[in-house]
Amino acid sequence: MKIFKYMESYDYEQVVVCQDQQSGLKAIIAIHDTTLGPALGGTRMWTYETEEQAFEDALRLARGMTYKNAAAGLNLGGGKTVIIGDPRKDKNEAMFRAFGRYIQGLNGRYITAEDVGTTVEDMDLVYQETEFVTGISPAFGSSGNPSPVTAYGVYVGMKAAAREAFGTDSLEGKRIAVQGVGNVAYNLCRHLHKEGARLIVTDINEEAVARVVEEFGAESVGINDIYSVDCDIYAPCALGATINDETLSQLKAKVIAGAANNQLKETRHGEMLEEKGMIYAPDYVINSGGVINVADELNGYNRERAMKKVETIYDSISKIFEISKRDNIPSYVAADRLAEERIETMRKSRKQFLQNNMNIMSRGRR
Repeated sequence: MKIFKYMESYDYEQVVVCQDQQSGLKAIIAIHDTTLGPALGGTRMWTYETEEQAFEDALRLARGMTYKNAAAGLNLGGGKTVIIGDPRKDKNEAMFRAFGRYIQGLNGRYITAEDVGTTVEDMDLVYQETEFVTGISPAFGSSGNPSPVTAYGVYVGMKAAAREAFGTDSLEGKRIAVQGVGNVAYNLCRHLHKEGARLIVTDINEEAVARVVEEFGAESVGINDIYSVDCDIYAPCALGATINDETLSQLKAKVIAGAANNQLKETRHGEMLEEKGMIYAPDYVINSGGVINVADELNGYNRERAMKKVETIYDSISKIFEISKRDNIPSYVAADRLAEERIETMRKSRKQFLQNNMNIMSRGRR
């Protein structure tokens, strides 16, 4: 892998390779952009087949966090860590303590959190060595489980998408097909049921489905039947890439709005949604409640303040639809443009600030 060529292609700032032989730590910290502030992004632990795959994943995920944080209105840049190893058997205290020391060495340029393969308990170990970590135990002043907050963000974002599609953000009486009913989706269903939506759900976990059916009066369908049900809104909340050639021929929903990451299998599927007249709430914007929540920890966590910020997802989704219509582009492209415009505005502001300072210093020397 030609790392510098890849970094130049997407303007990455820094990649840090971390190794600790005694604990078995092999980690890659990728910092994409710090224009808006220090890079924030979680730590993923995974059994990568090759080191090249690990580098690619770290770089790709870091860039994604730049866009996610920018679109969420956070004063944070994008970064990500991957640790090479099996999270089921390779973890140990020394590993995460060593990793924490590497983060501390970056002196605040990068702030981490939990991600796939890591837990709150792992972040507590990192916290023993550095303050630049979020998503730690509530005993240390953290926010705790982010799932309910992520779900609330998806809920308000869905309401914004409904307003775009139906002229009202009320979800009462709307038939909503929810694919996957894990922690985030369960809490989403709770909000939807409270508003009077009619739920259709599916999941490979039969107990999770039974819980939602019993508590919220949902209708259950088979895993592969969720795409073709008669509904107003399709909410993908499990695996990514469920918007693809096969499902697009079946979906009857007017709105696509859910918690899953990477919902479009390919970017062309975003174009196809636009052609079909379907309203798509871009995934990394609508599911940003979790990162908004942990970002609040940097100011001393205040749940009321964090939830107020999460509510702005409604405005962000609405803004994306405005940009989509203004520039005649699909909403997934408009989401990128929203993030890019914010970053570029800050770059110009900083450049002007530096230029003004240089002019003042120059006049002083004269």
